[in-house]
Amino acid sequence: MSLAFKVITSFSSIFTATYSTIESLISSPNQETNPQQNHAFQAPSPTDKRSPCPMVNALANHAYLPRDGSNVSLLKLIQAAKEGINLAPDATLIVGLKALQTSTTGSWLTFNLDDLNKHGVIEDDASLSRKDVFFGDNHSFSPETWETVFKHFRGLEKIPLEVAAKARKERVEGARASNPEFNLTDDQNRFSILETCLYLMVFGEGTQGNARTDWVKVLFEEERLPFQEGFKRSSSMLTLGQILELHKKVEAVGGTGLAIKWRKEGREYK
Repeated sequence: MSLAFKVITSFSSIFTATYSTIESLISSPNQETNPQQNHAFQAPSPTDKRSPCPMVNALANHAYLPRDGSNVSLLKLIQAAKEGINLAPDATLIVGLKALQTSTTGSWLTFNLDDLNKHGVIEDDASLSRKDVFFGDNHSFSPETWETVFKHFRGLEKIPLEVAAKARKERVEGARASNPEFNLTDDQNRFSILETCLYLMVFGEGTQGNARTDWVKVLFEEERLPFQEGFKRSSSMLTLGQILELHKKVEAVGGTGLAIKWRKEGREYK
């Protein structure tokens, strides 16, 4: 048997198994475990690997993902997102396939959470809670960066979609002004909007936004799911279609329209 045939056969088997598992996860009942008992929050140890994404880190801190953050498979990520926040498998797949592109595990089937530090794949300039890579640390939570976003939410019980989108827009414009090597392509910009869509969907009212401010604050600042504050995952699965609908709304207020705006002003939008 030739090597090429072995590779093709192996890939076919893996794809078939992955697709079958995704189908079973979509059709399986949404049985919610007791998060306080089965998924208690535990801050990472110095040797645990974590990503620049607060939501992914929270899933690891609650043991939906391996607490050490190592050798995460695509299927494990899909399962963790469904069990933790009831995110549909096909929605998680969008992020998971990109995550595998950053892998340093030696296997193209798994990745470590800190592999996501790789700039320009999932992590991009103008993160809501991390500094741009130009400033030396695109991995750690940055209180200064987060404050430029959270100041828009302070005093609000819930975060309207328009406020969230405008806060993100200001963060992008601020990064563009302060970072001499700022680079956010149209594709990267559209993908980065998912960060705003995700917290609005998980902690809000579906495609309407209105995420609870205290829950969003807990996620970003402590990287935990706010079970203690009363959060329960949605009883219905958060679908890819809903996220795309919300994405269009956020983009209309603070999305790729920035590229058009900057070009009209004669500024370069890389």
